[in-house]
Amino acid sequence: LQLVESGGALVQSGGSLRLSCEASGGSLSYYALAWFRQAPGKEREGVGCISRSGDFTNFSYSVKGRFTIARDDAKNTMYLQMNNLTVEDTAIYQCAGLRPAGYYNCNHPQSDYVYWGQGTQVTVSS
Repeated sequence: LQLVESGGALVQSGGSLRLSCEASGGSLSYYALAWFRQAPGKEREGVGCISRSGDFTNFSYSVKGRFTIARDDAKNTMYLQMNNLTVEDTAIYQCAGLRPAGYYNCNHPQSDYVYWGQGTQVTVSS
């Protein structure tokens, strides 16, 4: 499975962005999916995840209420909608996939994710 992120950009504080994660070489329907990010000088951290069913999502405290995740398995694509962005959201955002995965859960540690995209840069200016 290959994952490619897109949609990163420079945006002003308070703005919105939607990132996409497009898969090839396999069907996303078999994978739990997640978004991670890494800011300069910091470790990579989890942003949020979505179950195979698409019904269950979970987010880090820092983005909860501002970010949402959706998946369209017909398009083999996952999305990260980011609203009310702040400078603290500046980072490289990566998507990741995990298989096998339960249908209704996505709470897996970062180390369980095997398939990773290269990342897309999000920069939020004040």
